[in-house]
Amino acid sequence: MDRYQITAKQRGKTGKGAARSLRRMGDMPAVLYGADIDSMPLSINIHDMELLLTKVSPSQALLDLQIENGAKDKKTVMIKELQIDPVKFNYLHIDFYEVRMDQQITTTVPVVATGTSKGVEEGGILQIIRRELEVSCLPGDIPEQIEIDITDLDVGDSIHVEDIHLGEKLEIPYETNFTILTVVSPVIEKEEEAEAEEGEEGEEGEAEGEAEATGEVEEE
Repeated sequence: MDRYQITAKQRGKTGKGAARSLRRMGDMPAVLYGADIDSMPLSINIHDMELLLTKVSPSQALLDLQIENGAKDKKTVMIKELQIDPVKFNYLHIDFYEVRMDQQITTTVPVVATGTSKGVEEGGILQIIRRELEVSCLPGDIPEQIEIDITDLDVGDSIHVEDIHLGEKLEIPYETNFTILTVVSPVIEKEEEAEAEEGEEGEEGEAEGEAEATGEVEEE
């Protein structure tokens, strides 16, 4: 996996007021923590972070974090949490977690179906139940994606987590043999859609009945 570099600065002031001041100057508040270090408040240039996130997935990115604190300190980190404004979609805060290259970590990796299922060619519908899977491995062995060949899947066939073999370097931690993807009959798919629509109509009818009972029906 490629590693990318991002530069941060230590910050002394914390709190909402200090965070707003940072954002007005084009920076965002951040924090670095890890198993063997004390948490460290940082600031990151927002534009630099935006450029970085066009190249990497936040849940998988392995970064060289350069901290400008007098004696330029470098840490190998991953993004643990990225807070985004739900209305303006601006970056608000980011948490970095220091990792050691010789210690296993657990992270999520996207699932990608490859090939064309013979069941889909015959009219079946591919349903991807899990679009991400947790994997445990060394930071340098994190895959960009987990590819699942669906060529031989017929209608009614499924791929379960026990069917996925990633080699000795990666492990998928699980307690139950859950389904990752399946090919279903179009008849079953339509029945499920019809049941969902009936459920929605029933809820609307109940809501209207309650409104009439309480005299809350609006007149047009």
